[in-house]
Amino acid sequence: MSKKTLTLLAAASTLVLTACVTPGGGQITTGNAATAATGAAGGAASVNANSSLERCDAPLGTLAVDDGRGKEWFASFGQATQVTNIEPLIRLAVQQSNCFVITSIGNSRTEGKLSAITNKQRNSGEFRAGSRQQKGQRVAADYYLEPAIIINNESVGGLAAGLGGLFGGVAGALAGNLQSKQSVVTMTMFDIRSGVQLSISEGNATATNYGAALGAFGGGAAAGLGGFSRTPEGKATVAAFMDAYNNMVVSLRNYKAQEVKGGLGRGGQLKVGK
Repeated sequence: MSKKTLTLLAAASTLVLTACVTPGGGQITTGNAATAATGAAGGAASVNANSSLERCDAPLGTLAVDDGRGKEWFASFGQATQVTNIEPLIRLAVQQSNCFVITSIGNSRTEGKLSAITNKQRNSGEFRAGSRQQKGQRVAADYYLEPAIIINNESVGGLAAGLGGLFGGVAGALAGNLQSKQSVVTMTMFDIRSGVQLSISEGNATATNYGAALGAFGGGAAAGLGGFSRTPEGKATVAAFMDAYNNMVVSLRNYKAQEVKGGLGRGGQLKVGK
């Protein structure tokens, strides 16, 4: 094996071992957790949840989670990160936190399928008596949660300079490609009955785009490890959403309703001249 090949392997191994996703609230190594949302939830029970996830002693109400698919940012986000859906991971974290009971409302595909199944079981006449498929059984959502990506994969500076002392010329080849990327997201919660915004939070995370740097070494290296070039950035966005949710939970645990003299929606206090 040539000296150049050994140097390349050492550089690539170092990058793989040190590449990480860092959310606003802590550090998550990509080799240990697929995303910042981990484990499972069953009712109020939680298994292997991220240790940094904020929790509630009791649910605050029922929640509809927007699936994001109709938003202007979703298509370009999916192409850049290879993330096909963010909603299930948000739902996982929300249920594990025990802060809300999640409903199917908000995900148009899931809601459409459930409605079709309900309609068939209720009206086809093919199902056993006593199946209790009648009106009035669905649970209404109290609140609506809307995720949004504000900045996706924004470059926050090259990282190759630090490799110069270790790998010499190899670091120079990496310099133009090895970067730290940032994702900034928001979560907004509305009261469905009144339409009032109850809470909004920001989350952020960074990821090392080490796979893109392998292009400097030609097709062999890029074919072997190039798939990592986008995955960490997608994981950073998921971690940013977890950061935003944690921030929201902390705020909601100390929630105090905003009051307007005279009542909401009745003219307000900022009067205009006649």
